[in-house]
Amino acid sequence: MKKQYLRLLFMLLTISILNTAFAKPNRDKIWKSTNKVLIYTFDINKEIGPAIWRITNQSFAEAKKINADLIIIRMNTYGGAVDAADSIRTLILNSHIPVYVFIDNNAASAGALISIAADRIYMRGGASIGAATVVNQTGEAMPDKYQSFMRSMMRSTCEAHGKDTIITGNDTIIRWHRDPKIAEAMVDPRTYIPGVNDSGKVLTFTTEEAMKHYFCEGKANTLKEVIQQTNITNYQIREYKHTTLEKMIGFLVNPVIQGFLIMIIVAGIYFEMQSPGMFFPIGAAILAAILYFAPLYLEGLAQHWEMILFVIGLILIGLEVFVIPGFGITGITGISFVVIGLSLSMFDSKLFDLELGKALTVLFRSLFIVITSIIISLVTSIYLSQKLITSSYIQGMALNAEQKSTDGYKSFDDKSELVGMLGVTLSILRPSGKIEVNNKVCDAFSELGFIEAGENISITRYESGQLYVKKIT
Repeated sequence: MKKQYLRLLFMLLTISILNTAFAKPNRDKIWKSTNKVLIYTFDINKEIGPAIWRITNQSFAEAKKINADLIIIRMNTYGGAVDAADSIRTLILNSHIPVYVFIDNNAASAGALISIAADRIYMRGGASIGAATVVNQTGEAMPDKYQSFMRSMMRSTCEAHGKDTIITGNDTIIRWHRDPKIAEAMVDPRTYIPGVNDSGKVLTFTTEEAMKHYFCEGKANTLKEVIQQTNITNYQIREYKHTTLEKMIGFLVNPVIQGFLIMIIVAGIYFEMQSPGMFFPIGAAILAAILYFAPLYLEGLAQHWEMILFVIGLILIGLEVFVIPGFGITGITGISFVVIGLSLSMFDSKLFDLELGKALTVLFRSLFIVITSIIISLVTSIYLSQKLITSSYIQGMALNAEQKSTDGYKSFDDKSELVGMLGVTLSILRPSGKIEVNNKVCDAFSELGFIEAGENISITRYESGQLYVKKIT
């Protein structure tokens, strides 16, 4: 009798330990309190990336600040960046506030990962969840090392919810709250589950299928129906409101606006070079550059080195124009750095983890936008500068008094007396540069080829206010 008692005690103790070990870390509440339930809601309704991660982080912080009792996410997405989705699902799993997901239409790929992290999932009739294979920007499946990482995240997310203990009559059933094997089948078509995934294709559940296999707690067509199914009768809803900053970022990352900002940058630099010291053109260019890079940086697209590359390019162009005579390697390098910095900032640098051919496709698209904007800006700037010069408004502001050469006025310093003299180059002539002759520093053109600095030269001719020289061999 004593042995039977000890055996029974041991069995009860074992069941208790199993229930504790496999119990779901459930944050679900029995919503029967007479107190009003504060529900915080926000949407994930576009491609998952840095912007959605920022909104999610802000939403959870605000929900915690106002002591919300429940967070409901309205989900409708085809997926997005895995790293952003991983950050969101980790935030959900670690939340002390219960989190429900209402799949309003689609929860594909990264959206499926986020959904299964929630305590409960409700789906609209005709919605779907799954298809979580990692793909590149052209829709092709990535190598298996990426799929392996996604499979493990899907499994571990399901395992984080633990197991449910179901008692029916004299039977006690312990099963996963959401089966990790099913979650893996949403990534890998090779995962075989009889009666669930035996077609050799990536698994995607409809609403009815998700309910049948315990991946969805119920069907609802509106947020109100979701709340009704949770037995909450007395509640207040607080929705996430997009801040002015979010609206500005959304406006400025539009490709059309980005092209327009590039045009302002180029036009500002052009007019400043035409009329140094005006400051307004270069000020407009700096403001446009800030408006171009800042939203891309906040979105997680522009990196520090891309912005530094752009600034270095501007410095090199300035050196070529104002310090180094002529136009050579410094100017070409500067223009290249500016174009590359603007182009690479338009898309995620992780793009280069993809196949080279696919990466180049996206890169060329960004280059096309940047180069086209630069060309349009230069053509427009040249046209406008000519119009401004000939406009009646500018003419009215200009000095119209005629200064005749017969009265002693000259538009240039006559250097014809220097022809035949010898001198030395102060800078490289390629073909223009600085020379010193008769203790005077002058601009000059090489008659033939480049002439290095420090070479002896002779003045060959003087035409149209310009000295021409050749190297003395």
